[in-house]
Amino acid sequence: MMKSSLLASVALIGLAVSAVAEPAAVKPDGYKVALDGTFAPHAMPTMSGDVEGFNVDLAAAIGEKLGVDVDVTAAQFSGLIPALQAGTYDFLVAPTTVTQERAENLLFTEGFMDTNFRFVVPAGSEGFDSLESFRGKTIAVNKGSVYEAFVTEHAEEYDWTVTSFGTNTDAIQAVLSGRADANMAGATVSAWAAKKNPKIELAFEYPTGLVWGLPFRKDDAATRDLIDSVLECMKTDGTMAALSEKWFGVTPSEGATIITPTPGYGTPGFDGYEDTAHEITCAF
Repeated sequence: MMKSSLLASVALIGLAVSAVAEPAAVKPDGYKVALDGTFAPHAMPTMSGDVEGFNVDLAAAIGEKLGVDVDVTAAQFSGLIPALQAGTYDFLVAPTTVTQERAENLLFTEGFMDTNFRFVVPAGSEGFDSLESFRGKTIAVNKGSVYEAFVTEHAEEYDWTVTSFGTNTDAIQAVLSGRADANMAGATVSAWAAKKNPKIELAFEYPTGLVWGLPFRKDDAATRDLIDSVLECMKTDGTMAALSEKWFGVTPSEGATIITPTPGYGTPGFDGYEDTAHEITCAF
């Protein structure tokens, strides 16, 4: 009797583990998601009062792969995670950097994009292919940003003069007017600026080693795994590359996170990562 009970318990535990590893069934009524609607080119307001951008299209592409609607709400970033935890949204499609602190409270998909820093310089500039190549230059940045913190930290090492502005648009203008030699911002923001303005161009991209992922509640591993699988599909079928070219004017390089699936579910090295082996599929 005891042996039978023990075997039954082991079997139940095995079933529970299998259930955790299996992605959820697609919700027939679709998903409610949210993002920051003021972070161009990932999401930004249109003249008609809607939002558009890379992550808006990303949400739509997820819905298309699953065959359901993905309802996108634009809200302030500071309120997104509390609303997710309260159950207002199924997950977030805002670009959210995966950090250990966040991973302790949220589940993340694998990275859908690298969160690198990138310089822009006047069009026609040559040789700016490393941090060293900017030695002695004046670097314009958005005041209070992680980019300001980075260039300030390394200013003495590279003999940089740091000029800070209230917006990154103003920092770009400083480059255009000759008041600064270069601007540093997020790689996608820099790409968007260069795409819109032919008087500037992209220069050195500094790898941070961090990625953007999509956040979920800790108790919803099954849905996280499902959306993670959708991201893998879109990385391999050309969807993500097409979105990069549309919004950033950049064709992803080989090995870039945006086109490279990650084994398992989640972001390796962070809480919530599951190394469950599975095949990449676009059949959901």
